[in-house]
Amino acid sequence: MNARSQGRTRSGARELLAQAVYQWLLTDHGFDELVNQFAERDEFNRIDTSYFRLLLKDILERQVELTALIEDYADRGLEQLDPMGRAILLIGLAELRLRPKVPTKVVINEAIKLAKRYGATDGDRFVNAILDRAAGVLRPDVDGAHGGV
Repeated sequence: MNARSQGRTRSGARELLAQAVYQWLLTDHGFDELVNQFAERDEFNRIDTSYFRLLLKDILERQVELTALIEDYADRGLEQLDPMGRAILLIGLAELRLRPKVPTKVVINEAIKLAKRYGATDGDRFVNAILDRAAGVLRPDVDGAHGGV
């Protein structure tokens, strides 16, 4: 698989992951249940399923740590964040913190894209600001850290 098709399949994984994390936030379904539900979708076969599983597992196992990062970098309380915006931030922070081989700019741009598509009005700006701040701390010496638009 070349880098371009891997990027597309990872973008698809992030998109389904945003939906899975959103569902988890609302229902508290476990890892296996979420994977099984999303595996039944046609688009699941067109994404990087191992990346989907890896990030979902990271997010569920490190939810306290990742939520604390949102609280550190956000200028508002968690109760003021819409669930989809929170899901997108959890994905972005998990990638920044736990997947150092994924370029910072890619993490932030993918999260912005998801926020524009699924988030609240101007949620993309909020996601950009949080991930940009986090990248400056979590990856101070990596690929220019600040990759937001």
